[in-house]
Amino acid sequence: MSLILYNSLTRQKEPFQPIDTNHVGMYVCGPTVYDRAHLGNARPVVVFDVLFRLLKQLYPKVTYARNITDVDDKINAACLARDIPIHQLTAETTAAYHQDMDALGALSPDHEPRATAHIPQMTQMILTLIDKGYAYEAEGHVLFLVEKYSDYGDLSRRNQDELLAGARVEVAPYKRNPQDFVLWKPSTAEQPGWESPWGRGRPGWHIECSAMSAEYLGQTFDIHGGGIDLIFPHHENERAQSCCAHGTEKMARYWMHNGHLTVSGSKMSKSLGNFFTVHDLLKNHRGETIRLALLTTHYRQPLDWRPDLLTQAKQTLDRWYGLLNSVDLILNEAEQGDENVFKALQDDLNTPQAIVELHALAHEAYKTESSVEKIKLAQRFKKSADLLGLLQQNPQQWLQQEPTCLTTQEIESLIHQRHQARQNRDFAGADEIRKSLLEKGIQLEDKDGQTFWRSV
Repeated sequence: MSLILYNSLTRQKEPFQPIDTNHVGMYVCGPTVYDRAHLGNARPVVVFDVLFRLLKQLYPKVTYARNITDVDDKINAACLARDIPIHQLTAETTAAYHQDMDALGALSPDHEPRATAHIPQMTQMILTLIDKGYAYEAEGHVLFLVEKYSDYGDLSRRNQDELLAGARVEVAPYKRNPQDFVLWKPSTAEQPGWESPWGRGRPGWHIECSAMSAEYLGQTFDIHGGGIDLIFPHHENERAQSCCAHGTEKMARYWMHNGHLTVSGSKMSKSLGNFFTVHDLLKNHRGETIRLALLTTHYRQPLDWRPDLLTQAKQTLDRWYGLLNSVDLILNEAEQGDENVFKALQDDLNTPQAIVELHALAHEAYKTESSVEKIKLAQRFKKSADLLGLLQQNPQQWLQQEPTCLTTQEIESLIHQRHQARQNRDFAGADEIRKSLLEKGIQLEDKDGQTFWRSV
């Protein structure tokens, strides 16, 4: 089975056919670094991390670029509110973002361009658009002339009335058309700015990703991804200015968008105040637990966040790590994953089905009475989980997650007391220690003359 992806532009699933079968390029819109990432920001990171892992299995070379937006009006407002310099805020927030995404098990992209380091590329792109008649200068602003691009609206599938409604937020007297969007805007003395042919100013949001994706992936590349809320206006505008500047039919061959993360049916967002930051969730939950919870719903569907998602994910991971801990697992690069898990992911990243297949594989491994067969199944299981970025930790360390009521030293001391009781044939006393530990959330397992413990 070949890789099948849903293309937001055509509104259908299509076989993936890269421009170059030896080198796939993918660009995903990254964070605007003004505050901690919430769970809705983390969903596309996890989704496209799985795609990145899958592509690396299928193609000799994959280049993954994900940007950092470090010049934006939200950043300016946050700096004013905190009374700190912009560079301090963006540096702190970028570091926090990396820390949170690392905890979720996301691989680092090959390129992580920052907007402020690519102002010359943006300026040149704007000059090209002006020269070709797709943009105009007005009162220190440069705007894209939407009516000149006949395919505008094809990605978001919005009619002219809807496009106007989306543009009214930025209606200004210097615009020739309310739909026209900003490529460059003037900066005050207090705002970040760069010298340009149109005076001191800063780029519009949309031109940033167009310039950076072209810099690292070329004028036309394979996959452009992001959250569904970016289809309009961000991706629609990116597509328009990129195709017009480069004279290409397409900016990206495949557009992919993950669904909203909701709370009680409402989109999770900072503006609504109904969000959880990854940082806060990590205080009580492991990153891999959060990752699995995010993957239990297909990426294109909305995911309504509930606390029990984390409980279920933790229970699943405990069982899966328990399987790995029960065998002497030695993996090698030649080890093959499970075909059914692979097929599920090739079918437009069907992670819920892949998880079902992992459950079936774990069940088969647990029930077999052959130790040799169990090892083979566990090896295939681990290799398959790698595609989802799961089971990346040491099984014993995962299972021995220290509970709040007992320290590791206290647990080991009780295990030693139980061992002595058994040597003295005080089996009732040994059973009492086991029962006491279980009541405190610690389960013991005797294996090959040793006793292992895990939290439950």
